[in-house]
Amino acid sequence: MKKILVIDDDAAIQSLTVKALQSRGYQALSAADGREGLEVARKYLPDLIVCDVQMPTMDGYQTLNALQQDPVTCTIPFIFLTALRDQQHIRFGLGLGADDYLTKPFTVNELINVVNIRLEKKEAIQRASDRKLTELRDSIGMALPHELLTPLNGILGLATVLLDEQTPPGALEAREFARSIQAAALRLHRLIFNFIIYSELELIVSDPKRIAELRKGPTTTVREIVEQTARERAESSARSGDLQLDLEEGTAVIAADRFRKAVEELVDNAFKFSRLGSPIRIQTRTTDRHCVIQVSDLGRGMTAEQIASIGAHMQFERRFYEQQGAGLGLIIARRLAELHGGDLTIDSIPGEQTVVQLSLPKAGMGQLGTMPAATVG
Repeated sequence: MKKILVIDDDAAIQSLTVKALQSRGYQALSAADGREGLEVARKYLPDLIVCDVQMPTMDGYQTLNALQQDPVTCTIPFIFLTALRDQQHIRFGLGLGADDYLTKPFTVNELINVVNIRLEKKEAIQRASDRKLTELRDSIGMALPHELLTPLNGILGLATVLLDEQTPPGALEAREFARSIQAAALRLHRLIFNFIIYSELELIVSDPKRIAELRKGPTTTVREIVEQTARERAESSARSGDLQLDLEEGTAVIAADRFRKAVEELVDNAFKFSRLGSPIRIQTRTTDRHCVIQVSDLGRGMTAEQIASIGAHMQFERRFYEQQGAGLGLIIARRLAELHGGDLTIDSIPGEQTVVQLSLPKAGMGQLGTMPAATVG
């Protein structure tokens, strides 16, 4: 049964719209204003939203804008319901990304016709998207790991043999070669692994159900993982003395392995793009709704343009890495934050410092509230 969310502060119109949809076999949800509508949309992921324009607290335009900023709700078809008939308002709403307009007063048949058209269009787009996702999953899940990781395993295995303590003492030069082989192989192995993770996350972005599952749990205690990961990366960079930790307890809604990956990439970047002897400060704290991890360094920094380019379609271009020094790590960390209902922000002064802040919902805050009493169905 298709779910349709009706957002309208006029109780009479809201009730009539809900009943009309229910009479045609739809499951109808309702909210009295934009803020409440956002909560319902994020929790129940309706198949379509019908929203009034003129509402208190948060009007229809603000509601649509907020929905489009969230990857879990940005693809939901959106229909404005309004008494504003002038073309200027209609063009403005469509320009914001609305799929259609329905002007008051309207008949039940007009409402159902618009709803049916938009749902059918959504299903057609979803079918095409599913075909592409299936092809991409097959390519990533089968060809890429086999073709790239298999020869790497051979390189790592040979290097390990050469580095074994049983290797004759006179073979020092061979051992140095082995160290170089091993270092290069590990670096390439991590790059491929990051590519696979990133591709997987991009697949999840277009799957609201998987996003909803991520935001329901599991949960992870952050302090121990942050401390352990930070010390490991500091030691591997030969900069344990530069590490400064200021950690509070907290529990975030994210799986431990995904959280560890995000922290690892942020800490690695801080060490990679700052000077030996300069401090790397890592802090954790909690707010009313979030666990916050902040990584600060006094390194090369980033320009506003470079920060804005993170996650762009050209992120795998070689020129991007060489000139800007931003690899997949930041993109992965940002995407993990967004998919779990958090965010990642970067505040940087080129040549002076960079502060990266990762925010994730606290345990108990991963799901937004309970179903409002006004909701029907």
